[in-house]
Amino acid sequence: MTTEVGRDVIPFRQAVRAWFLISLQTFGGPAGQIAVMQRTLVEEKRWIGQQRFNHALNYCMLLPGPEAQQLAIYVGWLLNGTRGGLVAGTLFVLPGMLALLALSVVYVLWQDTGVVTALFAGIAPAVLAIVAQAVIRVAKRSLTHPLFVAVAVAAFGALALFGVPFPIVIAAAALLGWGVHKLAPQVLTKGNGHGGDGGPAPLIPDEALHHAQPSWRSASKILAIGLVAWWLPVAAVALFLGTDSVFTTQGLFFSGAALVTFGGAYAVLAFVAQRAVEVYAWLTPGEMVRGLALAETTPGPLIMVVQFVAFLGAYRDPGGLDPWAAALLGSVLTVWVTFVPCFLFIFIGAPYVERLRHNTAISAALTGITAAVVGVIANLALYFAEHTLFTTTSRWSWGPFIMQLPDPASLSPVALAITVAALLMTFVLKWPMPRILGICAVLGLSTALLHL
Repeated sequence: MTTEVGRDVIPFRQAVRAWFLISLQTFGGPAGQIAVMQRTLVEEKRWIGQQRFNHALNYCMLLPGPEAQQLAIYVGWLLNGTRGGLVAGTLFVLPGMLALLALSVVYVLWQDTGVVTALFAGIAPAVLAIVAQAVIRVAKRSLTHPLFVAVAVAAFGALALFGVPFPIVIAAAALLGWGVHKLAPQVLTKGNGHGGDGGPAPLIPDEALHHAQPSWRSASKILAIGLVAWWLPVAAVALFLGTDSVFTTQGLFFSGAALVTFGGAYAVLAFVAQRAVEVYAWLTPGEMVRGLALAETTPGPLIMVVQFVAFLGAYRDPGGLDPWAAALLGSVLTVWVTFVPCFLFIFIGAPYVERLRHNTAISAALTGITAAVVGVIANLALYFAEHTLFTTTSRWSWGPFIMQLPDPASLSPVALAITVAALLMTFVLKWPMPRILGICAVLGLSTALLHL
C-alpha cells in the first residue's frame, strides 16, 4: 500500500534555507545542478528517495525549458506544496540572475570581466568534481541491470559520437523501457529500494505519492493564473511602450524560445544566437560568446544567457527610457517569460505524473529514461570538462561520427591543477562541497592576481 505525502514534509523555513544553499552551488549547467540536488536532497538530507528523484527528473527531461530548475520546482512541491515549488524554483534562478545582471553592468561600463571570470574559472573545476561524483553515484543506484548499463552507454554514444537529437534519445529509451515491461518485466523489479546505500529511509519514500489529486478543474485554474502571470508583463510593455518597442519584441521572442528548448539550453542557443545577432542586432557574435561564457560560470541554468542578450539589446535601443532603466526592464522581463512556463508545466503536470507511478507500462518507460539520463548527464559532463580544461575545441566528423574535440595545445595548466585538487578534496578528503567551492574560487582568483 502506498502512503501519501502531506503538504509540509519538512518545516518550510528549513526547506527555504536548504534551497538557498543549493542555489549558491548550481554551477556547471544541468549536469552540475542535478548533481548538487542529488547530493543534497537524496544522499545527505535523505528528504527524497532515489527512485522518486529519478521519477521527477524523468518527467522534467520530457519538458521544454531548463530541466534542473523544473526538477527543483517538482521536489519543492513534493516537500512543501505549491509554496515549496515556488520558493525552490525562484531561488534556483535568483543568484544567477543577480550575478549575471551585475556582470552585464560591468561589461557595459568597462567591457571587461576578467577578474570575475577568473573567480568563476576556479569554481568550474570544483563543479567537475561534483559532476563526476554524481555520475558515479546515480549510475550505481539507477543502473540496476546490465540492460540499463547498455542503455546509458548507448545514450552517451548517441549524443557524444553521433549527434543524435536529444528528444530521439529519450523517446528511444522510453520505448525500450516499455518493451522490457512487456517482454521481461522481472528486469524492472531488480535493485528497487530507497537508496541502496544502507542509510536511513528518506522522508519521501519511493512508494509515496503526493496528496494532491489531479483534476481538470485544478489544472484549468493553474493554467489561467499562470497564463495571466506570464503574459501580463508583455501586454503591459506593449501597451505603454509600443508594440514595436524592443521590450515587446524581446518578450514575444523569448516566450517562444522558452517553449522549444527541448534537451536543455544547448539545443536552442544556436537559434537564439542567430536571431539575436543577425536579425535583431542586439549584440555582436563575440558578445554572444562572452555572454555564454559568463552564463556558464555563474550559478543557475545556462539559458540565463538570454538575460545578457536582452540587457545589451535594451540598453542600445532604449526607446524613450533611460538606457540603464531600459536594460534592467529588458533583462527582468526576459527572465520572467523564460522561467514562468516552468512553474506551469510542473504545477499542472506533477499531480498526474505522480499517479503514473501506478501505471506499470508508463513507469517502465520512465525507467528506461532513467538509464538514458545517466548517459545524458555523462555527456553534459564531458562537454563541460572539455570547455573547462581546454580553451579551444573543434568539430570533427568522419562518416556517421560527429564529435567536439579539444585542442591539446589549448590545455589550461591552471584549470587542470585546480581540477586535480578538487577531485582530491572530493574523493579522498571527502570535504563538504561549500568548502571545496570556496577554496577553488580563491585559487582561481589567485591565478588572475598572479597573472598565471
